[in-house]
Amino acid sequence: MIKKSILLLLILILIAATTSSVNAQKARNKFELGQTDFLFDGKPSQIISGEMHPARIPVEYWRHRIQMAKAMGCNTIAAYVFWNYHETEEGVFDFTTGNHNLGEFFRIVQEEGLWLIVRPGPYVCAEWELGGIPPYLLRIPDIKLRCMDPRYMAAVERYITKLAEVIKPYLVTKGGPILMLQIENEYGSFGNDRNYMKRLKEVWQANGIDVPTYTADGPTKFMLEAGSLPGSAVGLDSGKSLEDFELATKMNPGVPVFSSETYPGWLTHWGEKWVKPDTTQLLKEVKFLMDNKKSFNFYVIHGGTNFGYTAGANSGSKGYEPDVTSYDYDAPVNEQGQATPKYLALRRLIGSYLPRGKKLPPIPAPVPVVDIPPIGMQPFSTVWDNLPQPVNSVQPKTFEAYGQDYGFILYKTELVGHKSGKLTVTDIHDYATVFLNGQYIGKLDRREGVNSIDIPASNVDFPVLEILVEAMGRINFAQYMIDRKGITDRVTLNGMTLMNWKVYNLPMTEKFIYDLRSSVRTQNKPGVFFKGNFALGITGDTFFDVSNYTKGIVWINGHNLGRFWNIGPQQRLYCPASWLKLGLNELIVFDLHEMQPKPVFGMKTLE
Repeated sequence: MIKKSILLLLILILIAATTSSVNAQKARNKFELGQTDFLFDGKPSQIISGEMHPARIPVEYWRHRIQMAKAMGCNTIAAYVFWNYHETEEGVFDFTTGNHNLGEFFRIVQEEGLWLIVRPGPYVCAEWELGGIPPYLLRIPDIKLRCMDPRYMAAVERYITKLAEVIKPYLVTKGGPILMLQIENEYGSFGNDRNYMKRLKEVWQANGIDVPTYTADGPTKFMLEAGSLPGSAVGLDSGKSLEDFELATKMNPGVPVFSSETYPGWLTHWGEKWVKPDTTQLLKEVKFLMDNKKSFNFYVIHGGTNFGYTAGANSGSKGYEPDVTSYDYDAPVNEQGQATPKYLALRRLIGSYLPRGKKLPPIPAPVPVVDIPPIGMQPFSTVWDNLPQPVNSVQPKTFEAYGQDYGFILYKTELVGHKSGKLTVTDIHDYATVFLNGQYIGKLDRREGVNSIDIPASNVDFPVLEILVEAMGRINFAQYMIDRKGITDRVTLNGMTLMNWKVYNLPMTEKFIYDLRSSVRTQNKPGVFFKGNFALGITGDTFFDVSNYTKGIVWINGHNLGRFWNIGPQQRLYCPASWLKLGLNELIVFDLHEMQPKPVFGMKTLE
């Protein structure tokens, strides 16, 4: 009996100690908004955050990239959640497979001893397709986004309800790493529907999200007035000076202000040079934030890659500006996950503020990279040999009207009446190759404002016109986000509207590529799929150099690496080691223009 009593006493002591430890942990995890500061356990604390996006990073590298942020001096990770990445069709959600598994990302952040800021949208911008909003909503002809349109809000509330279930177990109030959640994103740059912003906050709270919230806007009076919310912290994109912080405090008093996007790099569009901002100015900005104990978030510490069709676009003074596939962003951690000179400079600066005797953890070892000798490519098939059954359409409609979100659509008709002259597409979204009687006659390019072409005379009674349209990224910022793809209105020849079209959906999904029918006929019409097989004895990250090709898409072992275009600056597409195999690998290149196969190389760097 005595032994049993002693054993019972020991068990009770152990339970009490464990309970005490858990309670102590919960106490340490208390996070609040003070009048001017973020408070951990009631004490003012500085958030030093590095942003990265799970959807842009292969799941196998999540921990490595998080460790890279920690080694640069970050105590927090910020992460956008892309709604359209997790709900690809209405009501169909994926929060569990591959790098859709947000819970796994959150868990790794906590295991690495870091905190987390979640930026769930519903709109995020982020140079991501449609700013993260699902394009299936654009199938509704008159829908309005980012406002109280009831059809939009029904979808938003469904998304929030689903995502809240994923987020809740990882809230700081539950002992998890999530400190704060952002309400929308940079709303003051878009609209002024404060009822919409308030409603979003209410929906999150109704779904059990009980951590502090914040908004993020540019440091101007009109943006902060339209975009901020009472009781939510104010994020500045970016906060560079005391004047910026003072303005935000004046516009929304009684809550902390922080630099929610401090930019170490910047985005790049097709046809531009790589954007590489001045590191000296960045270091000056970060020193200001450190000296004044201002919290801040590097946007981004690591960008990753716009795999597949996820790259967005802007609509600026130059017109339509699609983003490149790489989201390297000239960030401190480059696309392949390596520390750059900018990273080392920031690490030295942030490390200099550590208490005496404290050191930053060592920089993780880089992921191995490999060169791949020239891969011989051969014509495998053509788009023309893989056409589905067409849909008849009196006039051409957008991709969305045919239930398609990405890829390509072929529009085909016979010319009746006018047979030659000036063909005008109103409007082309975004790039097209044009054929007359099976012969290529030219291209249309929204980026260059080219939406017309001369149709030559032919001796065919009813010439056949074909327009193969590629959808590039949907606009992700400001007033032109309702960016439907394909032919958005009509096609005219010398002013005559062309009717009676056959429409072929070519989404070029991974399933579409898997199901491609090979074709051994002579390739005499652009729109060719080239295939190359190669063997590897070792694997590592690589960049496939497609500079021998013109414009199209690349797949490796069924994975879509993204778009390429010879206007640059990007000529190499990043491929993680996890998408390569020991032994035989298969590379497919679809090119809108090239007729002859040319080799592809695997290189160790983006440039």
